[in-house]
Amino acid sequence: MQTRIITAIVALLVFVPLVIIGHIPLLLLTIALGWVAMGEMLRMTKTLLVSFEAILSLTGVVALILPQHFWLWVSDNWPMTVASDTVVYAIAFLFLLRTVLSKKSFNINDAGVLFLSMVYIGTGFHYFYLADQRGLAVLFFGMLTVWITDSFAYFCGKAFGKHKLAPNISPNKTWEGSVGGSLIAIVVMSTIYGLTGWLHRPILEIILAVALLSLGGQLGDLIESSFKRHFGVKDSGKILPGHGGILDRFDSMLVVMPLLSILGFLR
Repeated sequence: MQTRIITAIVALLVFVPLVIIGHIPLLLLTIALGWVAMGEMLRMTKTLLVSFEAILSLTGVVALILPQHFWLWVSDNWPMTVASDTVVYAIAFLFLLRTVLSKKSFNINDAGVLFLSMVYIGTGFHYFYLADQRGLAVLFFGMLTVWITDSFAYFCGKAFGKHKLAPNISPNKTWEGSVGGSLIAIVVMSTIYGLTGWLHRPILEIILAVALLSLGGQLGDLIESSFKRHFGVKDSGKILPGHGGILDRFDSMLVVMPLLSILGFLR
């Protein structure tokens, strides 16, 4: 527990100032987080970090994270039209070509796992950075919803949990914890944002958004647990002592941040 607390304090001392500063410092941090997260996925799939497919995956994560104005600048200063989607398509083609030339050492299933992971991680961190560019009120709306849901789902599960939520994926999670965490997140977040008017949104819209984000965050947690269960690992990595890896800490955010965009909070 002491290790977890120390790690959390140190991480927050680095993370929070960069979130507040935003712009290039935060973009560099976001790319670093995306790289580490993809590296953890490569480790889980037993893919060498110096392999061709690993380089493709890491390149794709960066291409997906980079904001739209970067690609507009590239297109203005490059004779060809270049954007994140063209880079991602090129990487998909190279993954498929690799399956043809690899002599069965790298197959369609391998390509599918790495490409899906690349899109999942890169897109999630892209919207994390974009949320910060829309303002701290928006970013913390997503982050606080995740943190409150996770914390109170744990406590409610410990106190009242009897029915397993997904026993084959995450045996410690319960329906009581899940529902309790979401309800408390709705009450706390609607109170904070309703009283402060920080988002300038109707209270009913905030309540609905928190409910969907809370659900999305829990699904993100289960998705990452499913990855770990499939590949037979306890934690995605060891970069955060007592907390596991970057994927372990940002699994919910990878779903919540794109969901913020779908709900219209990043316009």
